[in-house]
Amino acid sequence: MKSEKNTATLALLHERAHALFAASRRRASDLRCSVVEIGGASVLDCGVHEAGSLQSGLVLAKLCLGDHAEVNLTPAEPDMITDIAVMVSTDHPIAACLGGQYAGWPLAADKFFAMASGPMRMLRGREEMLQHLNLITTADSLTSAVGVLESDRLPDASVIAEVATACGVPAARVCLGVAPVTSIAGGVQVVARSVETALHKLHALEFDVTKVVSATGIAPLPPGAKPGDTVEGIGRTNDAMLYGAKVTLWIDAPDEEIDAVAMKVPSESSSDHGQPFAKIFKQYDYDFYKVDPMLFSPAVVTIHSLASGRTWRCGKLAPEILRTSFGIDS
Repeated sequence: MKSEKNTATLALLHERAHALFAASRRRASDLRCSVVEIGGASVLDCGVHEAGSLQSGLVLAKLCLGDHAEVNLTPAEPDMITDIAVMVSTDHPIAACLGGQYAGWPLAADKFFAMASGPMRMLRGREEMLQHLNLITTADSLTSAVGVLESDRLPDASVIAEVATACGVPAARVCLGVAPVTSIAGGVQVVARSVETALHKLHALEFDVTKVVSATGIAPLPPGAKPGDTVEGIGRTNDAMLYGAKVTLWIDAPDEEIDAVAMKVPSESSSDHGQPFAKIFKQYDYDFYKVDPMLFSPAVVTIHSLASGRTWRCGKLAPEILRTSFGIDS
């Protein structure tokens, strides 16, 4: 059962995400975005018909996280190849990253498809992980369904209707940010998922992720892919995670529980590790569900035990793969 504290935290994710969306709507032109009304919902275009920006990418990332994490651009480390990285830190890692940020909703309606993230997933409540971790909320008069769609198209009215029905809210209370992975904003919001990938990997390894107390992550921001080249965009952003991301977790658990999973968390534990993701993706006929799920995790993971004071550091960066993926000659 959910505690009152947990219920309040989840409610706050919805409230903060809606407040951030409202504030971003007011400054859409500064973000090089626009707001359009579709099927009664408000949609923030951050890269489909608009240029978008670095700042709108940060907004999308924070919307995904229910504004329960700090997300910033910061200088990258030398082995990350690029000059700029995306840094994430949160003291609410499970609610923000797994309840909000994880792209666990494959949203399909008519000919439209997008991977959906954000607190609205908890209103839908159909994902097994959300059910297992008690990360499900119900609609009320104060709740809006706020989410982010990774797509090169804006949703139409039928998609909005699908979201509203799934979340149990009127279409007028649906607020969506949209950007393709090839856009500036889309690239930022995907690369802001370093902590989320580590937590999801731990959950897949059947570790009790509720024992993760705080987390930070950093991943290189790759060059944008050619407009329309979704495979290259997916490849570069995934490589930023698999071969360039570093995550630190503070965990309150016995050493033997951490020992059992620590070496398995980094991406190098997967048999698919070792080549640019675009090549891996092609080998599996561009089907994410055929790729080894153990691959989707950061390159390096550091775990600090709050119980014993011990530290584990596993994995390594792969700058040469990043250089190839990012198309950097020198």
